[in-house]
Amino acid sequence: MTPVSSHSPLGQSPLRTVQVLGGGNAASSAHVRSLASGLAARGVRVTVCAPVEADRAYDFTGAGADHVHVPRSSDPGAVAALRQACTDADLVHAHGLHASFRAVLALSGRRTPLIVTWHDRAYAEGARAHFLRLLERRVVKAATVVLGTTSVLVDRARRTGARDARLAAVALPGPRETVEPEDPDRPRAKIRAELGATGRPLLMAVGSLEPHRGYDTLLDAARVWRHLDPVPLVVIAGEGPSRAELQWRIEGEGLPVRLLGRREDITELLAAADLALLPGGEESRSVLAQEAFHARVPLVATDSGAVPELVGDAAELVPSGDPEAFADAVVRLLGDPERQQSLRDRGARQAATWPSEDETVAQVLSVYDELTQPRPLI
Repeated sequence: MTPVSSHSPLGQSPLRTVQVLGGGNAASSAHVRSLASGLAARGVRVTVCAPVEADRAYDFTGAGADHVHVPRSSDPGAVAALRQACTDADLVHAHGLHASFRAVLALSGRRTPLIVTWHDRAYAEGARAHFLRLLERRVVKAATVVLGTTSVLVDRARRTGARDARLAAVALPGPRETVEPEDPDRPRAKIRAELGATGRPLLMAVGSLEPHRGYDTLLDAARVWRHLDPVPLVVIAGEGPSRAELQWRIEGEGLPVRLLGRREDITELLAAADLALLPGGEESRSVLAQEAFHARVPLVATDSGAVPELVGDAAELVPSGDPEAFADAVVRLLGDPERQQSLRDRGARQAATWPSEDETVAQVLSVYDELTQPRPLI
């Protein structure tokens, strides 16, 4: 039997929540889609405020939610649209820094509880970094509760001034359409041939092409791998502002690396890889690490941020920013099938400890009820 919100029985009106999403982060968008589906199934009325492109990609309406188009900008028009959508909401739940800041502006002067989930840290340098810190401070002080997807983010929220910061249970949402493990149209060998990895190891990284992702470290390590026989091929799925600089290095140094751009078939690509690579410091719950463990693909990652907390002893961890150590770990692992199998088994056990989608929805709903249920007078 599926538990329902405590607002639903005994004739009480259903709890009404508004989920605010910027629309640019795949992990937070998938999380909101999962939440919308689980909350709606439990009798909660859900409105998702997000750009129309996000609804097309994640089908919030198909999950049982109402969708209101709110642009990603924080101009007066976007804030006014969000304020209107939040009218009569029992609470508002915003995901990510910029969406949270828009929610703070939209709820100005209202007593509506605001929950903020930090899925990742916003990165910037110089004056923009100072501006983002000011936004963080404004958001966490206005939020009733801040949920961080990792203990690193929870600690950051507390240091920034959050009055109530908690660790969030966040599941890796499953695919919306069932994919057969052995898809006859795209077997593993065919995918590897398409990528140019026939007869050679295939190493895969996933993530936006930005400086903090550690791709410079990865390219430095690839210099070592180009001397191996056969030469491993590194493929990077993602798009971003560092693309031109990375492509210039790849071509200029003759590195065995391909930039695939934005892809919709990450799960299939990862299942065809020999190793998954996470070269940057991650404060978030790395989607790549989670998908690699579910796909039983050994992972080499840095030991910074929230990565050790997420993966435990189920990955090869090396110091952040050390290309020699990263390269050595990959070379050792490629030459050690027993270690690869050990990591596959450990990864499966570690993944079994992560929260399910049902557990994630249940935790969020308990926070909602805590903030909206009337308290008895003593």
